[in-house]
Amino acid sequence: MNRALGPEQLDDDMEPGLDIAAPKSAMAICAHPDDPDFFVSGTFAKWAASGTVCTYVVCTDGSKGAWEGDTATNLADVRRAEQRDAADIAGVESVVFLDREDGFLRNTLDLRRELVTVIRAHRPEIVVTHDPWRRWRLHPDHRECGFAACDAVVSARESLAWPDAGMRAHRPDRLWLFESEAPNRFEDIASTLELKISALLAHRSQWKTTLGIAADGDTAGRESFAGRITEWGRRQGRTAGLAVAEAFREMSV
Repeated sequence: MNRALGPEQLDDDMEPGLDIAAPKSAMAICAHPDDPDFFVSGTFAKWAASGTVCTYVVCTDGSKGAWEGDTATNLADVRRAEQRDAADIAGVESVVFLDREDGFLRNTLDLRRELVTVIRAHRPEIVVTHDPWRRWRLHPDHRECGFAACDAVVSARESLAWPDAGMRAHRPDRLWLFESEAPNRFEDIASTLELKISALLAHRSQWKTTLGIAADGDTAGRESFAGRITEWGRRQGRTAGLAVAEAFREMSV
């Protein structure tokens, strides 16, 4: 059932909030392997330690995430394994891979239906995804994933939307967007910052291209990367008076 007020009328009235109680279940819908670890792993690791059943949904196969020396098929297999390892480090219970081709994700009705099915199956209290409205967002997969996830949250709550999927409608309590230019929810990740960094380091295929680490013996590269992630968390926490945080924009559901 639709509420009388839509999200456009409610979002601006939300007061900034810190550290919600750990939900019973949480789902992050992201474009690529490693996106969950960059944007939500600190929060999900904290919630998982408190008993939250956490799920990552990865929409693409990550097959384009290298510069040289690999095939797309092999890289997709490697990145799937890396994401599972990273999820284990953060205490995330399950990872759902949709295996759409990296770089060519589209917010189609077929993708929306697939996400609706996943949301209804796992029934998360909170869904977290890319902010598709962020200005000057370059990567098309991030835009398309964010829009698809938001659209799927709306469809998942409607009992007459795809009733043939065979599952009851589900309305998450919260929808959070990461990388937002106007965050209003902040989670303290001081206790899980090291887990976040460790989860990111599990993505070894991305060391050179994304993390700036040349090889196993590149101690300076690892330290520099850890410093960048720490400073990123400090910037996100500064607005809320937190030492280190992950920041989100909450939308009404």
